[in-house]
Amino acid sequence: MAYIQERKTDDGKLHYRVQIRLKGFPTQSATFERKTDAKKWAQQTEAAIREGRHFKFVESKKHTLGKLIDRYIRDILPTKPKSQKKQTAQLGWWKEQLGHKLLSDVTPALIAEYRDKLAAETTYRGGLRSPATVVRYLAALSHAMTIAVNEWGWLDDSPLRKVTKPKEPRGRVRFLSDEERESLLIACKDSQNPYLFTVVVMALATGMRHGEILKLRWTDVDFERGRIVLHETKNGERRVVPLVGHAMEMLKGHQQNGKVCPLLIFPATKGQMGQKGQKHAQLRTAWLTALKKAGVHDFRFHDLRHSAASYLVMNGASLSEIAEVLGHKTLAMVKRYSHLSEAHTTKVVERMNQQIFTQKVAE
Repeated sequence: MAYIQERKTDDGKLHYRVQIRLKGFPTQSATFERKTDAKKWAQQTEAAIREGRHFKFVESKKHTLGKLIDRYIRDILPTKPKSQKKQTAQLGWWKEQLGHKLLSDVTPALIAEYRDKLAAETTYRGGLRSPATVVRYLAALSHAMTIAVNEWGWLDDSPLRKVTKPKEPRGRVRFLSDEERESLLIACKDSQNPYLFTVVVMALATGMRHGEILKLRWTDVDFERGRIVLHETKNGERRVVPLVGHAMEMLKGHQQNGKVCPLLIFPATKGQMGQKGQKHAQLRTAWLTALKKAGVHDFRFHDLRHSAASYLVMNGASLSEIAEVLGHKTLAMVKRYSHLSEAHTTKVVERMNQQIFTQKVAE
C-alpha cells in the first residue's frame, strides 16, 4: 500500500514523499514536488511490483551494457569454447559502441541504429560486412541479454526480441560436375602432399567437414562395422558416419602403409609440427595448388560437403536421410538441395500414378 506524506522545507516549499510497503517486498520511496506526480508514481510502481517488473527495472538502471558484456565473457563464454574467440570479438564491438549505456537506455531503436552502423562499416578486408555476419553479431548480444534476463535478473526483457535481423542470402550450393570431380581427384592424387587425395576422397564419400576429417583418430574408426564415430562436431552432438566402398579401402591402405601415426590419422608433417607437440596436418597450400591444376574455379573445401549432399540427392536419398548423414538437426539446412531431387521426385509420383490409376479406370 502507498502512503503520501506532505513535507515543507525550510524555504517554505512543499514536497511529497511516497512510501510503498507491500508484504514480501522491500519498501520503495520517492519524493516529488507535485502531489499528482507522487500519486502517479505510487500507482505505477505498486502495479510494477505486483507484476514483478519493478525490481528488474531498478537493476537495469544500476548496470551498463559494458558490465553485462564483461560478466558474460567471464562467466558464460568459457562454457562455449568453440565460439569463445569469435564471440568475444563480436561482443567487444558492442561494448566499444554502447558499453557506457545503462541497460535501461538500451532500447530496440538504439540497437537497430547500431545494427545499421555495423552493416555500413568497412572491414579490414576492404568490404562491407555481410548480412550473415551482422546476424552473428546480433545473436551474440542477444544471448548475453537473454542470460541477463533469465539468470541475473538485470532486465525485464531483451530488447533484441524487437530488432529485425538482416535477411541472409540463400545458402551456397556449389558442387563438382563429373568432369570437375575427375580432374580434381587426379590433381589431388598427383599432389606432393601425402594426405590430400585421401582426405578429399573422405570428404566426397562421407560429407564430413574439413576439421572433422583432419582431427580423426584411429580409435574413431570401426572397420568391422564400417563406420566412423565423430565425438566433436559443430552442433556438439556425437555423430556416426558410414564408411564404405572406396573411402574404406583407401583408409585401410593408409593404415597398412607402415608409416602412420598411432593416434591421428592425418598428423602434421615434420615441417608443420608445432612446439607444443603433435597436431593434425595442414592442407591449404596443397589444396589450392590442386584446384589450380585441375582448372576448378570458385570452389572451397567445404563445397566438397555440398557435393556429397548433392550426389546423395541425385541418387535418391531423402532430405531427412541427408540431414542424418551430414549431422543437421533440422531439415532447413538441407532444403537447399531439394531442387536437385526433381527427377527422383518425378519418378516417385509417376510410380504412384501407375498404381492408383489402373488401365480399367483410365478407360
